[in-house]
Amino acid sequence: MPSTLVVYLHGFRSSPRSSKAVMTGQGIEVISSPEHPYEWYCPQLLASPKLSMEMVTQHIDGSSADRLVIIGSSLGGFYANYLAEKYQAKAVVLNPAVYAPRELAPHVGMMTAYDSDEPFDFRPEYIDELNALQVGKITQAERYFLIAAKGDELLDWQEMVNFYPGASQLVLEGSDHGISEYVEYLPEVIRFIAA
Repeated sequence: MPSTLVVYLHGFRSSPRSSKAVMTGQGIEVISSPEHPYEWYCPQLLASPKLSMEMVTQHIDGSSADRLVIIGSSLGGFYANYLAEKYQAKAVVLNPAVYAPRELAPHVGMMTAYDSDEPFDFRPEYIDELNALQVGKITQAERYFLIAAKGDELLDWQEMVNFYPGASQLVLEGSDHGISEYVEYLPEVIRFIAA
């Protein structure tokens, strides 16, 4: 029986408790069955990109699943590109930070997490670690599904669209960086994962 590991990677300063992560996890639970089990992995990522990816790849390498699907939001979308290329896996990217080193360079210093106000130190060397994970261009566009919001207040939707030529793309006319009406698009995300 085929089994699928679904890895969800949250954004910068976010957590596995984000609404998109929780909703997606519930959607995966619904399609999981004894005939086709889905394993859900949504870890709290670390401040260090290098350590975050080591933790995630360790989990992937230790999984007995036959298939791998990565979902990433914002900075998680940047990580999803890296992992999808490394493992030749499918990826759903939600307002991905396709050029994360450039986007996050201004944020070096003490930051707080969105939902806990817990402080963490985002160090200058983490930009170097991001640079080491940067995907120049994707291969096999059919493995990718992009959801990009024109109303994203943090990232340029056109850059996202240009980064995934030939991929399935859902470009939202308004919305915002967090894709606040994500529940409407969740069925399409689940369809892509299950296909």
